[in-house]
Amino acid sequence: MNNSYTRREATKLIAAAGASAFLPGALESTAAPTTMLLRKIPASGEELPVVGLGTWQTFDVSPSATVRAPLKEVLQQFVQMGGKLIDSSPMYGESEVVVGDLAAELKVASKLFMATKVWIQGREAGITQMETSMQEMRSNPMDLMQIHNLVDWQTHLKTLRAWKEAKRIRYIGITHYTVSAFDKLEKIMQSEPIDFVQLNYNIATRQAANRLLPLAQDKNIAVIVNRPFESGSLFSAVKNKPLPDWAREFDCASWGQFFLKYILGHPAITCVIPATSKVKHLTDNMQAGYGRLPNAAQRSQMEQFIQNLI
Repeated sequence: MNNSYTRREATKLIAAAGASAFLPGALESTAAPTTMLLRKIPASGEELPVVGLGTWQTFDVSPSATVRAPLKEVLQQFVQMGGKLIDSSPMYGESEVVVGDLAAELKVASKLFMATKVWIQGREAGITQMETSMQEMRSNPMDLMQIHNLVDWQTHLKTLRAWKEAKRIRYIGITHYTVSAFDKLEKIMQSEPIDFVQLNYNIATRQAANRLLPLAQDKNIAVIVNRPFESGSLFSAVKNKPLPDWAREFDCASWGQFFLKYILGHPAITCVIPATSKVKHLTDNMQAGYGRLPNAAQRSQMEQFIQNLI
């Protein structure tokens, strides 16, 4: 693939040629593996593919089969390309029920690692909300239940521990999406036994690497990354600009892969969860989990390159 293509141009080729054209065999590196990179959940040793799927905004749609059809195609392609972790929340409107319905229709639920959140005040309200989420996503036990944006986290953490003991959930997590919450995340990670932390981290917003990512490694906490594209602003920064030639050194064929591979190049990251409702973007995103990842020196080079653009 010509490395001067923009994400839009690359995804047009993907749509035209089909996903198989951009699987590892199509990469310039003949050493590229044929399966997606896996990383272990420190708490258990269970392995997860490094590229997952977020559902914020994208899966919040009506019950119409016509409206849901593109998302059904996204989920099918996600599984075919080796994806597993899909992340949702009651905050995301109809996303949980859409995930559950489409996974059942495609008969892929057993291949997915279902993750959702509790996002409400109060113990009983939290229990009711989580039970509803499990019903809507058709996941019992739920693979991962997270406390969304730390809302009433002390209360819900007690419930989650009891549910984990009772095998109603498999893993416990906490989440946030802003740098301003990092101090709170850090305190909980330091003091509470949790399995996952979900946080914002990307090539432009790198503060998590200062303390939280090293802490996650020290505490054996898996890390899920949200907002990998900084709400799309990263694509605006590189619009109509060519990829640097050296991006080929880590099997990078698009700007989307550039941003995702940067994140995955950090050893603390377990999974990144870009959200999309388009198969062409899903295919491009998933490719970031194949082939080589940038090493520390290359990541520094990537940082400097983007810093000069934004």
